[in-house]
Amino acid sequence: MSSTPDLATVTGEYTIDPAHTTIGFTARHAMVTNVKGKFLDFSGTLHLDGGDPSRSTASLDVTMDSIDTGSPDRDGHLKSSDFFKTDEFPTMTFRSTGAESLGGDDYRITGDLTILGTTKPLAIDLEFNGAAKDPFGNERVGFEGKAEIKRSEWGLTWNAALETGGVLVSDKIKLNFDISAIRQG
Repeated sequence: MSSTPDLATVTGEYTIDPAHTTIGFTARHAMVTNVKGKFLDFSGTLHLDGGDPSRSTASLDVTMDSIDTGSPDRDGHLKSSDFFKTDEFPTMTFRSTGAESLGGDDYRITGDLTILGTTKPLAIDLEFNGAAKDPFGNERVGFEGKAEIKRSEWGLTWNAALETGGVLVSDKIKLNFDISAIRQG
């Protein structure tokens, strides 16, 4: 398996590989600990332009019923009308509107994140982890990324006050991405 840090060699169309990709999040719980979760069902595409990264694009569709925090009761609550209303809003989407090189292997992709039918801008900082041909002949690229959102901006406002002050669930949510994508054609 050969690897290269040169984005210019990877121009093309890619499909995100869900078996080797994580779309995750972290929320502060009860003001004292972090709860981590991820989505198990999603699909996405990338168009990479190594010669002009600003022409690169990304699209992601996440099935909200696939949320997994390791607790079936908590997952059920998150799917309910208190949070994601997955019966009414089954999908969260991201559509890029811009991309830029920040120098080295660092990039920023900006776009529109839609949750609960509300669309707001989101910037995701990404690190290009390289490109490789896997043992099955697939040409892959890898990126790690992170972003922060305030869930209240998308109408996710359910909470409970704590006796000791503060709230049960933080407004700030950290998003994290470990992306592996396979070149098409």
